[in-house]
Amino acid sequence: MDIEALILSILENNLAWLLLAALVIILIVKSVKIVPQSEQHVVERFGRLRAVLGPGINMIVPFIDRIAHKISILERQLPTASQDAITRDNVLTQVDTSVFYRIIEPEKTVYRIRDVDSAISTTVAGIVRAEIGKMDLDEVQANRNSLIDTIKSTVEQAVDDWGIEVTRAEILDVNLDAATRAAMMQQLNAERARRAQVTEAEGSKRAVELGADAELYASQQTAKARRVLAEAEAFATQVVAVAINENGLEAAQYQIALKQVEALGAMSSGAGNQTVIVPAEALAAFSDAFKLLKGRG
Repeated sequence: MDIEALILSILENNLAWLLLAALVIILIVKSVKIVPQSEQHVVERFGRLRAVLGPGINMIVPFIDRIAHKISILERQLPTASQDAITRDNVLTQVDTSVFYRIIEPEKTVYRIRDVDSAISTTVAGIVRAEIGKMDLDEVQANRNSLIDTIKSTVEQAVDDWGIEVTRAEILDVNLDAATRAAMMQQLNAERARRAQVTEAEGSKRAVELGADAELYASQQTAKARRVLAEAEAFATQVVAVAINENGLEAAQYQIALKQVEALGAMSSGAGNQTVIVPAEALAAFSDAFKLLKGRG
């Protein structure tokens, strides 16, 4: 009983201090706010924007200030969206897009737009239709990177007032209806056939050019050979002329007789039994040749 009475006595005498200590603890707990690294907190005071708390330990006025919104600043991806778009050459396409963004100014995002994802999706759809409408289908397929850059920059300008940064915009696919795909396939096959014909024609042309070059080369070589033979014949004639000039007519008779002997030797050297009829003039030539040889000896 003495202990209980002592405790009651202490409580009665120090109740005010205890209540004050409890109030101080509550005020400290209520005033200290710890914000995670991936978030920012929007603080309101009597319904109006008071401050934006960054990551770490922050202080607010308890019971007057309150955290109205907890905004994640991590990068987000919008769900893949498909929208129809008509190109400049009147081809209906279905474009699949995806956008990545993050919130950099939570106060703008909270108080200027209600549904961020829906607003960005609608903005992207309108921009994609507008940009594809300026291009032909072939340009859309060939210049996808430049189209993505244009869409990204245009979306960034459109959502700047919402405190949002667009980090990436992607065109995942450009789909066509069955009739358009069939027409494009026919065009592709026709282009392949045209290229094959052009390649074959170029090959034939090249073959003709190479054949003409070969004939020209052969003609040039034949001409060179004839020129060499003519020069050799001229040289031989010159040698004979010099010999005649130096030794008289006997040298010429000797050369003629020698050629006749060589011709008869070639005629008699064939395969099989052969009968060679020698004209009387040839015999006389042989006799003259022997006389010349005896005279030289």
